[in-house]
Amino acid sequence: MSDPAQTPPSDTPVPAQTPHPDDTGPLTYSRRRVQFGLTVTLVGFFIFLVGASPGIFGFDRSPVIGFVQIAVFLVGLALMCLGGYTSLMALWRNRAPSISVDFGVRLVSTGYVIAVFAGMADVFGFGSHPLPGVPFFGGWQARGVIFGEMIIALGFLLLIPYPPKKHS
Repeated sequence: MSDPAQTPPSDTPVPAQTPHPDDTGPLTYSRRRVQFGLTVTLVGFFIFLVGASPGIFGFDRSPVIGFVQIAVFLVGLALMCLGGYTSLMALWRNRAPSISVDFGVRLVSTGYVIAVFAGMADVFGFGSHPLPGVPFFGGWQARGVIFGEMIIALGFLLLIPYPPKKHS
């Protein structure tokens, strides 16, 4: 047994260790989920580029952007959204997501729906070149897809886990 004179009484406060400012500690996120999400995002970006600008890869066969190209770049945009969501949600691993994360997820989803409906407006019958004519990607559709992408970007900004504020 130890000598009672050498042990501090139980009511004596134990000094807290202050962490070094450069010490980040153990990882607070899943590295594999982040890597998987970034890989899906990059694959989606490649598919998006194939659809939006096939001339880069030598696939350009038409002077206008038609239905197949629109569908391909929307699939690429969907993969980018899924990969970004996976990566950013992995950063919240040991913390409860905030309400801004819920808004961000909804904005990413809403932005994608806006992009799909703007891109496929002719196919859905409310564009400037409705079927049975040849649908192609016009200026208003481009503006709608860009607006949808801006909404997606705003949603991703809300998904970022900022460090908690320190009260002084």
